[in-house]
Amino acid sequence: MKVAFHKLVTVVALLTIIFTFSQQQILGKIVDEDHNDMNAVLIFNTTQNIKTYSNISGEFSIEAKENDEVKFIKEGFYRIDKIIKKETFNSQLQIQLVRAEALIQEVEIDYKPSGDFAKDSKRLDDSKKVASLKSELNDYMKSELNEPLPKNEISKTFKGHDFQAGHLSLDILETIATIIFLTKKGSITKITTPNYIETQNFLAKVKAEVDLTMFEKYGMDEEKIDYFLAYAEKVNHLSKKYRKDFNAAAILSELQNAFVEYSKLNKLSE
Repeated sequence: MKVAFHKLVTVVALLTIIFTFSQQQILGKIVDEDHNDMNAVLIFNTTQNIKTYSNISGEFSIEAKENDEVKFIKEGFYRIDKIIKKETFNSQLQIQLVRAEALIQEVEIDYKPSGDFAKDSKRLDDSKKVASLKSELNDYMKSELNEPLPKNEISKTFKGHDFQAGHLSLDILETIATIIFLTKKGSITKITTPNYIETQNFLAKVKAEVDLTMFEKYGMDEEKIDYFLAYAEKVNHLSKKYRKDFNAAAILSELQNAFVEYSKLNKLSE
């Protein structure tokens, strides 16, 4: 009985020694191409199904034995596979990860250049319809005032009363008649065609009080937004409709509708 027990103890001791010498810790350090320490790199012993990560200094330790396969993995870098050799246990393992190239999405070009610069460059020109629209908008934005400015004076209708010789003058009677008319018609806003200054003041108010940020995602800066507002003004006569009864929500709705055709003409996209 005692002999059997001693044999069992001997077998267990031998197995422990074999396991101890076969399963060891390997130490190492991981850096990138510029020799910067790399933390949070996954070290995976696929043979033993053991995982660990490098620390902030790029150092790591993991259990392994000879001929185990160990992988070093980090997103954005090429993976390294390493087979553990005897000499690996006697020194620190040095691992350098190389950054993977960023893949650029393939772009298919419908037009095949001919090699003739003068001919090929015409492909970049605007269509005749777009070129014509831009030319008209440029002329509109740069055109000089072609309507007379309103005189900077108070209308005779609203000047002070002129009492003469103890009786009402003709101007006073006209003033009274005008007041009665305005009292009855005060709630009605007459739609009239604006002059140049009224139009420009209206467009400036649109830029100040209407939220135009939705158009910026189409790559439109302030100058391009000015051209678009001129286009919308020309097509929808916004100043005629809203300069006297300014309605930001209604104006934005009309701008959005006008932008549908404008974006097609200018090939705009988000």
